[in-house]
Amino acid sequence: MSRRDILARMSPHKLKLSVASIALAIGSLFAVSPPVRAQDANKIIDQYQKASGGSKALSKIITLTIEGTFTSPDGSKSGSYTFDIKSPNRYYSELNVESGVNVDAGQPKLEALHLIEAYNGKSAWHQDASGAVTSLLGPEALQMEDAALYYNLHFNNLKKSKIGYALIGHAEVRGRDTFQIELTSPAGMKRNVFFDAQTHLIAKESATIAGINQEVLYDDYRSVDGLKLPLTIELHRGSDVFQITVTRAVLNPVVGERVFDFPRKSQVQLPDLKALFKQIDDNQKQIDKIRENYAGTRNEEETEYDNAGKVKKTEAKEYTFFYMYGDEISTLVKKDGKALSAEEQKKENEKAQKEIEDVQKRHDKKDAKDAKAEQEGKKNEDEPGIEIFLRACQFVNPRRERFRGQDVLVFDFEPNPEFKPHNLIENFAHALAGVVWIDEHALEVVRLEAYFVGDFKIAGGLVISLQKGTSMIFEQTFINNEVWLPTYEEAHGGVRLFLVKGLKINEVTRYSDYKKFNVETLHTVASPKQDQK
Repeated sequence: MSRRDILARMSPHKLKLSVASIALAIGSLFAVSPPVRAQDANKIIDQYQKASGGSKALSKIITLTIEGTFTSPDGSKSGSYTFDIKSPNRYYSELNVESGVNVDAGQPKLEALHLIEAYNGKSAWHQDASGAVTSLLGPEALQMEDAALYYNLHFNNLKKSKIGYALIGHAEVRGRDTFQIELTSPAGMKRNVFFDAQTHLIAKESATIAGINQEVLYDDYRSVDGLKLPLTIELHRGSDVFQITVTRAVLNPVVGERVFDFPRKSQVQLPDLKALFKQIDDNQKQIDKIRENYAGTRNEEETEYDNAGKVKKTEAKEYTFFYMYGDEISTLVKKDGKALSAEEQKKENEKAQKEIEDVQKRHDKKDAKDAKAEQEGKKNEDEPGIEIFLRACQFVNPRRERFRGQDVLVFDFEPNPEFKPHNLIENFAHALAGVVWIDEHALEVVRLEAYFVGDFKIAGGLVISLQKGTSMIFEQTFINNEVWLPTYEEAHGGVRLFLVKGLKINEVTRYSDYKKFNVETLHTVASPKQDQK
């Protein structure tokens, strides 16, 4: 099984993995590299933590609430500000903006806007100036995940969380000398933090959050339960500036999960998921048959980062592929934009032919087991179905949205605390959280985002240890008014393979050039169906 298979089978109808296939897929992603030292950055971060109250005290922050009032520099806008975080990765920021507008007879009227950005540990969402509440996708969602992780870490365990950091140099902030450190998240998102050279506290942060460029300047630090917190905040959000005076700052208050979830008014009643998922599973079996009539091109872009968050190497590969019994049969044809040599192509063709033979053997073996089970009046349980996903996870925050021009049902999922896994597949399913987009009419998963809520180990970590936070994205679309096929996959991974030092790497896969299957569409591997004439 390849990396793309892991992504595709994360969807409810493809939740099936083996130890060997996971090891092979993940192992091909990573290469051993020496660590990059960042002594200067480490020193600056250490000074910040000591000035703030100490790393031990910072690690004890489970929740944090900051509330305040603000005005814009020109006085045209005012309102309230709320900021909540909750360990390990919850984030909520709200600006309740009141601005004066002119109405009939020149009488002023206050217009209120609620600008919200949030991450609930499974999906990112926002409320914009129009009042619409929607899920965030792509880079905007990754930026929210990055912000949630950053604000909850307090610079503890950066390396464990696979966050790269490097000293950029000196920078001036409001006339004061600062040290600028650039942070790089596991997904490649960038954030710059400026530490005051004298106080060692944070003077400024800059990052893109939910697609909006933001700068936050901090001042007037005071002690709150032994930790230094700013009581003056200047938020630059796009072209707007909000000068915030903090009226309440509380460490470890009770903050419920509902704070970070979609507003109830935006939610809908979930349908019978058992029935829905069974329909999706049954539909997928038909889709798999139609897929065997298609071939296409797959382009993979891999980026590997060092410990400072700098790009270590990039690699691009192009494959041709077709489907066989639901599996993708691929042949490498290009590396970094260059066609393979004749000898290299010959080897790749042989690999693909071997893959065809292996898929055929697995299929024949499965058919034999199915036939035997049917004769004995039993069901072949070797290949788990959707029921594992239903038992291992619980589903929350249902809502209806528009996605790529389609009406879809969206809901978050997370481990079911009452479920006790007993084997690898159940442990895998139980380790996941994320969000799924379903076209109920087409009975298809159109998008899936998932990540590991904890470290996922095989053979006690001797074979593979997938780090907490390792994430995947999968999308597919309707092709030729006939069949659903993958269009996009994304993976951000932190992994330790065979006890080798952990590494992080990102991969983006794009599918294109789908054609009806025939001999002419494949230049490297002939269709297995030719032998069935």
